[in-house]
Amino acid sequence: KVWRDWSFARAARAAWRREGFDLVQSHERIPGCDVYRAGDGVHRRWLELRARAASLFERLGIALNPYHRYVCAAERQLFEHPRLRAVICNSRMVADEIRRGFRISPEKLHVVYSGVDLGHFHPRLRGELRGAARAEIGCSPRDTLFLFVGSGFSRKGLGAAIEALKIANHRSYWLIVVGKDREAARFMADAAPLGDRVRFLGARDDVRPLYAAADCLILPTRYDPFPNTVLEALAMALPAIVSTQCGAAEIIEPGVNGWLCQADDAAGLARLLRGADEAIRDPALSAAARASVERFSLDAMAGRLTALYQRLAAEAA
Repeated sequence: KVWRDWSFARAARAAWRREGFDLVQSHERIPGCDVYRAGDGVHRRWLELRARAASLFERLGIALNPYHRYVCAAERQLFEHPRLRAVICNSRMVADEIRRGFRISPEKLHVVYSGVDLGHFHPRLRGELRGAARAEIGCSPRDTLFLFVGSGFSRKGLGAAIEALKIANHRSYWLIVVGKDREAARFMADAAPLGDRVRFLGARDDVRPLYAAADCLILPTRYDPFPNTVLEALAMALPAIVSTQCGAAEIIEPGVNGWLCQADDAAGLARLLRGADEAIRDPALSAAARASVERFSLDAMAGRLTALYQRLAAEAA
């Protein structure tokens, strides 16, 4: 990984220097670009949070891992490089982490949330797809389906979600897991005592039928700059439970369009599952979920990016 990332960064810099582009934007940590989109957040911050829940052996492995050391060094060089003119942050959380962790002018940090296709992810699909999707899963109409969507189960907090379902101890609570992970077998074994009420469906090209089938999205992530799945779920009028270490927490109003939990707090999450189960039958919750993302249309977010590029181009002229 170190060789791959280093050689790609070297080739990319050589290419833009050779071509003389007016503006170079990178989505990878390559020092020397004009604009960087920090879609992956701050790697150093993720390692700090990961270490809190790690064993001594795991912390030692993180500290000695050459890839982590390379990424953290590249990250610092990127954010503190004199050529860097703007950083596009997909949440205020990420912008704050960059400002606190690096020598960078706050004026370079621009929060531009990701956009969501409000037509593709629409509440009407819940009525159209819900019955068939729930029948395929095998749940009853009175069961409450919590949906987990994301790959990288440990970072996304799947362990806490499974443990919360055990603590809640309610036979009508189901957990549907969409995504992939090389350690999926370990999580399946952990969920085995819950029987069929935890379903691992693997990766899906189209998650909309499962958004339609579900009653609440659950993402108790240990670190996530701003997952698109939260925008998609809310756009389909599905309330969401997310952790405070997730950038999407910035658009969640507890009790209105979802709830906030603490990462790795399975007992607290179990209480939220019960609270969500009592609230999800209220149509106002679904309406508020959809309303909370109306401002995140693809056109609106593209407009903000275009305005930033135009300003940078004018300053360089």
